[in-house]
Amino acid sequence: MGKHIIEEAQRCLQCKNPQCQKGCPAGTPIKEMIASMLRGDMLNAGERLFMNNPLSVICALICPHEKFCEGHCILGRKQSPVQISSIENYISSYFLDQVRLTPAISTGKMVAVIGSGPAGITVAFMLAQRGYGVTIFESSERIGGVLQYGIPEYRLPKSILREIEEMLVSIGVKIRPNIRIGPVLTIDDLFRDGYQSVFIGTGVWNPRPLRIPGESLGHVHYAINYLKNPDVYSLGRRVCVIGAGNVAMDVARTALRKGVREVYVLYRRGEADIPATHYEYEYARIEGVRFEFFKSPTAIVPEGVRYVETEMRPCEDGTEALYCVEERTGLFAADSVIIAASQSPANTLVSSTPDLQTNSSGLLLTGEDGQTSVPGIYASGDVVTGAKTVVEAVRFSKKAAEAMVKYMEREAKGSGEDRPLASCLENPVIKNKKI
Repeated sequence: MGKHIIEEAQRCLQCKNPQCQKGCPAGTPIKEMIASMLRGDMLNAGERLFMNNPLSVICALICPHEKFCEGHCILGRKQSPVQISSIENYISSYFLDQVRLTPAISTGKMVAVIGSGPAGITVAFMLAQRGYGVTIFESSERIGGVLQYGIPEYRLPKSILREIEEMLVSIGVKIRPNIRIGPVLTIDDLFRDGYQSVFIGTGVWNPRPLRIPGESLGHVHYAINYLKNPDVYSLGRRVCVIGAGNVAMDVARTALRKGVREVYVLYRRGEADIPATHYEYEYARIEGVRFEFFKSPTAIVPEGVRYVETEMRPCEDGTEALYCVEERTGLFAADSVIIAASQSPANTLVSSTPDLQTNSSGLLLTGEDGQTSVPGIYASGDVVTGAKTVVEAVRFSKKAAEAMVKYMEREAKGSGEDRPLASCLENPVIKNKKI
């Protein structure tokens, strides 16, 4: 492992204009991190990663690197790109193992973070580093949101999230688990109790139904619910997953790991149109997931899924469109059916805060800096953009955190210039020795 990482790092061309960094939504300083590592300054490399993206260790594992950093590496044009993800994970893991953070000097101001997914964790770190008293309100028992309950253990070990939780606590972040803002406490209650600003990062947890007959039958489940705790499901021998995004791939691969003998993915388009990333599809395929293309479900029955076959047909404008071939129908036999057709936000928070504006899909409307329609309330992540990657949530959340700081400084009426981004690394402890 170590030799591979060093060899990969030595392949880096140290480009004057690094396209890999431009290809990363969070702007990871890849060139500098690799240079620091090769100089033997691992802590500096890790600090660069952490200060830019507190979830760097997670992004290194689950990002679609072929689309972002590695997909933009110059070497990838003629040979294989530098394995940036492996280098980033190596450095970030080392950093988390070595560094113990300490709280920043307090500003005396409090911030509420609703939801502890990628967006909420990012904002909590960014604001705690600035000396704000951050309280995270999490509706589940553990922090992480989709990282904890939507990504399987084999892709993201949950021990990493426990480390991140310990780091949050070490810099003064308070965590309230098992509390949903909306039904019990409201955002108005938060402002009443002295929080100067509120951040919403509640994600998208409501399954999006297909609206076809049979969805209420006992052998039908929704993907996001299944991934929360697959051990409580009895799926039988043969499972049909409807949908072909990354969540569908996670469900299919998890079902195989939990003892299901046959897992099929039913998709209304062809292989070339699969929304899952290339690597996720390839991993699912080589692990034994089977794919049924050009089949669109019309109903779910006790025996499985009724479908109509589809095909692509040319249009007058030269494009192609998907058509149902009405005379070609069938029944796909399955013991259980899992629907993986995206998710939408829960509406409990919005219903208790009527001035929060949403679009037709229930996603919060914000400006480019995350400002919602209510002053002092900011949002980012999937609850704003719909389901996106973790690194995209980090990028937007960094903007929201900076906007929240400016808002609170303005509200303080001349309390001084904006504080520069302080660092909980100003007095880090390494193996119980300050450096």
